[in-house]
Amino acid sequence: MVRLTAKAREEERKHIEELESEFERRRDRFRILVCLNGTEPSYDGIKLAAEIGHADECDIILLYVRRIDQGLNSGGLQVGVARQNMLDWGLDLPGIRYLKTGLEKLVGEGNLERDWKIMASHTDVFGDPLGDNKVEYRSPSGKSIVLKLKLAVDVTTGILDQYELGPYNLIITGPPKRWRGKYGALQDPSTVQKVAMLAPCSVLANRGASHGKGFLICTDGSEHSEYSMRQAAVLAHHIGEPITLLSIAKSKSDARTVKKQLTAAADKLKADGLDVVRTVVPVGKPAEKILDAGKKFRLIVVADSGKSRLKRFIVGSVAFDVMGTSENSVLNVR
Repeated sequence: MVRLTAKAREEERKHIEELESEFERRRDRFRILVCLNGTEPSYDGIKLAAEIGHADECDIILLYVRRIDQGLNSGGLQVGVARQNMLDWGLDLPGIRYLKTGLEKLVGEGNLERDWKIMASHTDVFGDPLGDNKVEYRSPSGKSIVLKLKLAVDVTTGILDQYELGPYNLIITGPPKRWRGKYGALQDPSTVQKVAMLAPCSVLANRGASHGKGFLICTDGSEHSEYSMRQAAVLAHHIGEPITLLSIAKSKSDARTVKKQLTAAADKLKADGLDVVRTVVPVGKPAEKILDAGKKFRLIVVADSGKSRLKRFIVGSVAFDVMGTSENSVLNVR
């Protein structure tokens, strides 16, 4: 009995070390979590993830969250068969068809080769016969594409729990079904709104293919905003999108000062090899002016307010107003 206990402890220790080692490996990579729900905008998010994450240093994780109360419809399928099904795509289990379609779209973008290693794992959750299942495709260079079928009490919890298993640099969701104001957000926010409020990383609400081109990167001159601006500019440069900087002036008398500050910010980016094609300084209400200017662009980039999670719920911000009402895709940089 003592030998068995010691052996079990040693196996547990090795398992913990492996998890810690894997977590550290992930911290050195750019990891993108794409949330799928079967809609076209969520699949379009895969195309954007493929553009951003084409380098070997980037991993792409496709996630479908199945609620605990969502019917399994598996006819008493055994766990082992379910895991094999994720590899073979033999049965139409909940969420697997979305992951399968997502994988096909990634393969179409040239992200999967035959010499990639395939690894499957399963975790029991809430006594559910399917639980959490993961299939990982890893290239010889270390790049990973992961399909994750996750069980949770609700979709938001599943996405945020998945972040804790990450970490991730970017979460891509579909468009919000609704977006509550600062009081309604406390009662019944949509999944996208809750994820945007609570996720520790940047969140991109993808509204599908856009006819616009380029990134409209908004900055207010604060230190946090300047940092976010540079992060977004690097991303735009990485995927070949032209950069336009925007800053709002409260009044016409402020416009000259704001323009000077924005020009200085553009010069800093240019010094780092990040070319800015245009700077824009509209006068008026920030959210209104950003939304109006952003119609011509592929993506609007706003900086998170830096507020605590509770304050994001109660007070809101320009970034969240834009994210909730824009007709374009919006990246909230955190």
